[in-house]
Amino acid sequence: MTVTTESTVSGLPERWEPPLPNPRGPITEILFKALVGTPGDLEGVPPIEGDPLADDDLHLALYACYEIHYRGFSGVDARWEWNPSLLSLRGRLEEAFESGLLECFRDEAWRDSSDVKLTLNQIAAQPGPSLSRYLRDKATPDELKDYIIHRSAYQLKEADPHSWVIPRLQGKAKAALVEIEFDEYGCGRAERVHAVLFRTTMDAMGLDSRYGAYLGLIPGITLAPTNLMSMFGLHRRLRGAAVGHLVIAEMTSALSNKLVAEGLRRLGHGADATGFFDEHVIADSIHDMVALHDLAGGLVEQDPSLVGDILFGASAWAGIDAAFAQYMLDCWSRKKPSLRGPGGASVTS
Repeated sequence: MTVTTESTVSGLPERWEPPLPNPRGPITEILFKALVGTPGDLEGVPPIEGDPLADDDLHLALYACYEIHYRGFSGVDARWEWNPSLLSLRGRLEEAFESGLLECFRDEAWRDSSDVKLTLNQIAAQPGPSLSRYLRDKATPDELKDYIIHRSAYQLKEADPHSWVIPRLQGKAKAALVEIEFDEYGCGRAERVHAVLFRTTMDAMGLDSRYGAYLGLIPGITLAPTNLMSMFGLHRRLRGAAVGHLVIAEMTSALSNKLVAEGLRRLGHGADATGFFDEHVIADSIHDMVALHDLAGGLVEQDPSLVGDILFGASAWAGIDAAFAQYMLDCWSRKKPSLRGPGGASVTS
């Protein structure tokens, strides 16, 4: 891996470009071969097949298309970001993903919901596989490390996708989102940025905390939640879904992070490892009310037509996160690896 120019925050590398991972199928094979060359037309991309919510090839390709809007990849020309051919492929991938989400998680009756806050509370209260309780009570040191690696795809860009939504809101909803994002970015203190706290957790556990370092090991079912928030954040038409995603994430975060922190302490880890999770127990116990009443409530006051989109975003996040949790628990119960093998080869089939 080649490290580019770096600055540091509390001794942690703050800027580097990860390499492209190995391809996982015909789509990433063609995409990655093109990305290392001069921006031009993508040709010969096959039809999109497989599970739209978990397929490795689909979600790695979509992640790579999105990543060019974030920090990019080593050796990939930044001009690919707005290349029409790449955007066309991204649109096809998004169409497959969104169609799968709509089929599984959208209820048309939500458009007539008279109490969006009540329905959001109902979505947040839905029972599901308790991965966080397993991590607190039973997880081995290696299982906890695997969990942290899986979560790195999401947590090392935490808050960034939602920042794209800020200019698409106004009034109370915009102010609420900025309040939440200000906390996520450390309230002006670089060392308290939540992504930096997560890197500190990774360092404390002996893991590689560089952004994207484990992308080649992370399966599609884990990339899907990260792609979900990128898709919602990048499309103005999905601003309601982005708000619903953030609201349900904040409403369900405090308890799960408390349990993970207790699991880390059970295995002897100290404050460096638990700091990220402890911070979320405190922050998200406040964020959840701001998100529910001012962000979601404020957006519905301004535009009641977005009720269905808000509830779809919340349900999609709850459902896809539950699928990830069940996947992890199933792998561990069957004593099978949850991460992909060396070189990105599948080890879970």
